Amino acid sequence: MDALVAVYGVRPWNWHTRQPPFHVLVGTILSQRTRDEKTDLAARAVLERFPDPASLAAASLETVEALVRPANFYRTKARRLREAAAILCRRYGGRVPESLEELTALPGVGRKTANCVLVYGFGKAALPVDVHVHRIANRLGLVRTRTPEETERELWEIVPDRHRLLVNELLVKHGQTLCGPRNPRCVECPVNALCSAGSGGLKDEGRAQEARRGRNGRDSL
Repeated sequence: MDALVAVYGVRPWNWHTRQPPFHVLVGTILSQRTRDEKTDLAARAVLERFPDPASLAAASLETVEALVRPANFYRTKARRLREAAAILCRRYGGRVPESLEELTALPGVGRKTANCVLVYGFGKAALPVDVHVHRIANRLGLVRTRTPEETERELWEIVPDRHRLLVNELLVKHGQTLCGPRNPRCVECPVNALCSAGSGGLKDEGRAQEARRGRNGRDSL
C-alpha cells in the first residue's frame, strides 16, 4: 500500500469522489457499468442543475434523463436518483445517512456504492470492492476469493487501519494504469516483487483462471 501511495498519491482522480456526500452518492449510482469520464460528465450535469436532494426530487424524470444520458442505463439511473432523493428528503431531512444499512436501503445503492459513500463522502473506514479491487487483490495474492463480498471480508481482516480508506482508490488506479486484466505491465509495476503474479507468476495465474473457467464455465476474476 505504501508503494502504491508513492506512485498514485491519495487524492481521488474522479470529480464525483472529491465532493460532499450527496454528490458522491449521485456520482456512484451513475458510475455503475459506466466509464469514469462518462460518470463525471453525467454527475456534473445533474448536480449543477440539482445540487441537493430537494431540488432533484422535484425535477421531472425527463429532465433528469436528459442530464444523465452519458451514463449507461440512464433511464433506470435517473428514476433511481429521483427516488433516492425523495427518500432522503422524507426520512432524513435532506441528509445522506451514514450507515451501511440505511444507505443500502436506498434505490440503486448496493454494498459497493454504500461503501463508496462512506469512504469518499464521510471519510469513514470502509472497503468498496469493485471488479478492479477484486481482481487486483487476487492477482497480488492478498486474498484467494471468488466474489467481491468475500474479498471485502478478507481485506478487512488483513489491511491495516491506516490504509483502509485508500484500498479502493489505490487498487482501482493500479488496475486502470498498470495492472490491466490483460497484458499487465509487470516490468513497470511498483509492487512486482511483492506480487504473486510478478516475475513470471502471471503464467500460473493464467493457468489457474483457465482451470476455473473449465469448472465453472466462466472466469471468476
